[in-house]
Amino acid sequence: MPVRLLPLTEPASRLLLEAVVDYAGLYPPAALDMGAAVRNFAHYRASGAGWMLGRFVCPARDLPLFSQKADPLLPRDAGAIPWRLAVTGSGDIEADLAAIAAFNDRHRVCFEECGAKADVYEVKATTIDDIVRIGGSVPGELVTYIEIPVRDDVEELMEAIARVGRRAKLRAGGTSVDLFPSGAQVLRFLKACLAHDVVAKATAGLHHPLRGVYRLTYEDDAPTGRMFGYLNVLLTTALLLNGGSDAEALALLECSDPAAFVVTEAQVTWHRPDGLVTFGRNVLQQARERGLAGIGSCSFTEPVDEGRGLGWL
Repeated sequence: MPVRLLPLTEPASRLLLEAVVDYAGLYPPAALDMGAAVRNFAHYRASGAGWMLGRFVCPARDLPLFSQKADPLLPRDAGAIPWRLAVTGSGDIEADLAAIAAFNDRHRVCFEECGAKADVYEVKATTIDDIVRIGGSVPGELVTYIEIPVRDDVEELMEAIARVGRRAKLRAGGTSVDLFPSGAQVLRFLKACLAHDVVAKATAGLHHPLRGVYRLTYEDDAPTGRMFGYLNVLLTTALLLNGGSDAEALALLECSDPAAFVVTEAQVTWHRPDGLVTFGRNVLQQARERGLAGIGSCSFTEPVDEGRGLGWL
């Protein structure tokens, strides 16, 4: 996503957070039906925090249902900004690509009247052979995020993603504690991305701004787990781009103190126990353009409301 340069009248945090949340309301723990999810997306787009909203995340098999439910809500004015979709794979790449092509053809015919476009594809891979097959099957113009496991061979997998010219995806959590990687594993993934010039996206368990213990689902008796904060992961990416050490990066990933961060128009400052780290507007922009393009979240209100509560918005 191209991040525009902002005048110094707006907080530097906007460079870090513009269009950062891909809305995945169809997925657990929200698990909304399509009608509710598209109504939410339309509402979020029109809200004061709409600038934080990225794409609508939709399974390839559900694209026809999306069209059915979303058509009455899509922008109909000439020149309006269309809804953008990130399409998740079914396991059958050929079928997914056919569904994306059919969706885009349908909406291209009446683009000014029902503006929507599927321009991102997200697919899983566990081996280098998987990655090579994806790279050879998916058209180059379709932005493709390949989700890989955060295991010991992440460096080799990331090198393969770079070789086929695609992007990487990190699963940072889920609805049970065993689905959350360690801080060291997240750091290894981010470092591999930057080492191989691979832009990435992170998803799952990232709907709170800062590291902490939260409920894993929305049930009243839900178990809790220690989640990563989306601000922690984004700022850690900026830190690594700015030459930060592994020890600093791990400390930033684990930081849960809201008072440790100060946001101004010109910069974000992290107050470490032993000093200050300052992130200027340039490195914040690079963190999005060269590092972490965005996050996927089943909630948009939590990232926004909690970010606003911290004074970031």
